[in-house]
Amino acid sequence: MRAKIDIWSQLKIMDLTSLNSAELLALHSRIAEELRERGVVRSSNTPTGDLAEHLFCRAFGWEQATNSNPSVDAVAKDGTRYQIKGRRFTEHNQSRQLSALRNLPDGGFDFLAAVLFNPDYTVKRAAIIPHALIKEKSRYVEHTNSWKFMLRDEVWAWTGVKDVTRRLTSVSF
Repeated sequence: MRAKIDIWSQLKIMDLTSLNSAELLALHSRIAEELRERGVVRSSNTPTGDLAEHLFCRAFGWEQATNSNPSVDAVAKDGTRYQIKGRRFTEHNQSRQLSALRNLPDGGFDFLAAVLFNPDYTVKRAAIIPHALIKEKSRYVEHTNSWKFMLRDEVWAWTGVKDVTRRLTSVSF
């Protein structure tokens, strides 16, 4: 068993500035492929969305839906359908806008499971929000034919919203 290391300390030791852009992209690619092989992510996209799905499914025992389902990312044993979204804060971007919600009025999901990540992909806050609230609080964007939802701090105070931050932070991966 490998000894647990403080990854941030290790990264500070690595002089990433000595690598050229091609080498940095190659390192990123290798890391992404390793995460995929471990089952933490399912796609070759940025890991934010896949990681959100992975954490929620591990925390609640949900079954991940196929990648081709536009409205449902996971299903609970009782048949409850979840769309899962994640947003990662960075030094340069603190936006809380989740990725596009498609077909929102059609009710393709029962709850939105959403997580905000710190820059290092640790969980900052997480919530499960009823579809009706998402539908009420989202704004249609004609240009993208989708709905926009902002995961602001006030969301956790809404009636019907479940704070699941502790549950997600307890998941090991």
